[in-house]
Amino acid sequence: MLCLFRCGCRTVNGILWGPAFPRRCYSTADFSRKQWAAPPGLPSPRKERPRRMWLNGAARSAPLSTTPSSHFRTTGNLKSKSLKADVATAFSPVTVTEIRQYLRSKGVPFHDGYSCLHVPSLFVGKVFESGKVERDALTLFVDKTTGQFLCKETLLEGSWEDFQDCLEVMEREGRDNLGPDVVLKVPESDWELSEQEMDLKEVQRIWSKATDFAEVEEEEVQLVKAMFGIAKVSNQTLKKLSVRYFKPTKSLAFPWFSWRDGGLKGLKLLSAEQDGRRVNYVESTLPRPGNYHNLFGLHILTRKDTALVLTSKETDCLAVAHATGLPCLSLPRGVSCLPPGLLPYLEQFRKIVLWLGSDLLSWEASKIFARKLNVKRCSLVRPGDQQPCPQEALASGLNLGKIVKGAIPASHKSIICFRQLREDVFGELANAEQVSGIKWKRFPDLNKLLKGHRKGELTIFTGPTGSGKTTFISECALDLCTQGVNTLWGSFEINNVRMAKIMLTQFAMQRLDEQLEKYDEWADKFENLPLYFMTFHGQHSIKSVIDTMQHAVYMYDISHIVIDNLQFMMGQEHLSVDKFSAQDYVVGTFRKFATENSCHVTLVIHPRKEGDDKELQTASIFGTAKASQEADNVLILQDKKLVSGQGRRYLQVTKNRFDGDLGIFPLEFKKASLTFSAVKGKVKLRKVKEEEEEEDSAPRHSGKSAGVKERK
Repeated sequence: MLCLFRCGCRTVNGILWGPAFPRRCYSTADFSRKQWAAPPGLPSPRKERPRRMWLNGAARSAPLSTTPSSHFRTTGNLKSKSLKADVATAFSPVTVTEIRQYLRSKGVPFHDGYSCLHVPSLFVGKVFESGKVERDALTLFVDKTTGQFLCKETLLEGSWEDFQDCLEVMEREGRDNLGPDVVLKVPESDWELSEQEMDLKEVQRIWSKATDFAEVEEEEVQLVKAMFGIAKVSNQTLKKLSVRYFKPTKSLAFPWFSWRDGGLKGLKLLSAEQDGRRVNYVESTLPRPGNYHNLFGLHILTRKDTALVLTSKETDCLAVAHATGLPCLSLPRGVSCLPPGLLPYLEQFRKIVLWLGSDLLSWEASKIFARKLNVKRCSLVRPGDQQPCPQEALASGLNLGKIVKGAIPASHKSIICFRQLREDVFGELANAEQVSGIKWKRFPDLNKLLKGHRKGELTIFTGPTGSGKTTFISECALDLCTQGVNTLWGSFEINNVRMAKIMLTQFAMQRLDEQLEKYDEWADKFENLPLYFMTFHGQHSIKSVIDTMQHAVYMYDISHIVIDNLQFMMGQEHLSVDKFSAQDYVVGTFRKFATENSCHVTLVIHPRKEGDDKELQTASIFGTAKASQEADNVLILQDKKLVSGQGRRYLQVTKNRFDGDLGIFPLEFKKASLTFSAVKGKVKLRKVKEEEEEEDSAPRHSGKSAGVKERK
């Protein structure tokens, strides 16, 4: 058996040894994970993870999962099963040009696809077969953006470095392929395997008890369909897509079948809960959402299908399939994310129509997903009164086929006229509440000023040293993250363990060190948040940070990035220029990134040193005026206790590009939960007119806050 942990070792009594050093690698065929005893003198694999090595023996760190990237790793407490993804510092991007050049140099045939390069599988068949290779034989897909690959025949996946290692081993040993049992990642721990077995047993138990709609009484069938808004969907369509009814919880059961052998891998249960006059739909998946990568409807598609409708919900997929008969798939996590690992399964389609919903959030997600899928083959269904989501369109008697044919192309030229913007402008006017962004639940006064959190903006946040900038911005980001905003944290001052501890305390709204018995309960909930951390600490170059941010946006559809703080971006490469020019360059780079990637960037900047008796203003931000000029929002955390002893903190909005509302409101810090909250009582938010702000920022008013007054 062959192992690919950077070596090319072979199995000896269940252990794979390196060419010049004793070490352990694992083989899925020869290694029994539950009952394996290490030879005398060797530690147990449960206590020491194997190290991945280059073919020449140089050591490199081992990834714990090849699903995101070899440059992303998971950390956590094995006892609590609390795993959070960290964005590692060693990310080095690879370009599609470099990938093409490497394949040509090795004589590997490839086809240039929409989002992937198609090459022969390294694990079955012959890679270096002479003559013309049919496209159907190119079953391994290399992502053009990250270099990660997926073999659809064996479901093996790995990084670009893994791919290079595989080819080098094949060349060195003269092999046609490596076989389907190659190990490309560190084996799971015992508790991970146990969890997977339990999930699979539960999936099989639920699926066996779920019944086809043809076997349910007609009266109950009509009631269930009406409850889920699919009254017009026929039983034949439900049977074709293998949808069943799980009677104990009155849920629809959507299966996840393996691409390789058609076996059942997981389930999604959709339940309806009555809340007064409203009906709330609750989704639950097995395995958990982070490991659930099902393109519902994929199991009935054929290789001859070239056009596709992509939806965000399974019920929408049912509506399209019933009304049009077109090939249709639904995304596993709705509009929140399109995992790059699913792109190989969409490569065969020449045209993809994205019909993700009826609100502005769905429209924005459609444009972002189209970039991943290649805008040249994508068309978008614009939300409107006559173009709601497919489920509502079917219930309203609209012609779904006509709506799909009327989808607009996602690609556009660099110069456009108002005619092309007309519908977008109308959409923003008609959906003003959605355009304003996602509202904070913990800071209602902030909603009154900024109106919401919007993509594509740059927020500058500052405050005196020791005022609680990191703690406050952490709670702000956590508030949005709990509402489904995919968040990436870059803390250059505080290590990730301490940062996660702060956020977990804020999430639980209580101190867990005094009640450890509740830790697992809260950690499990916290783990399911779409929250990721960069592992940078101390000074780093802006290029390495931007590369990592770009990778995270592509892999996880990150829509909010927090950088704490700017001063750590001004590293060694800026020694030849003055610090103000260096800061202007960094701020401009973040501004460009936020706009081009439709991602909100929150940038923490320390203020310049001023007297403790003076309150901060926009001009107090360290550096030139470029930071405040480039920013869409400027927030200042004012700390009154630095002036007059014990007192309250205030949050001041000194710039708001969205609608111009400025103001200030008090905050009260609760040490037990590390949270800020609005002060209860007569002290309320005060809006500040722009003219007043300009007067207060004049030299004769230095030392006074812009509109800091209490109403008694």
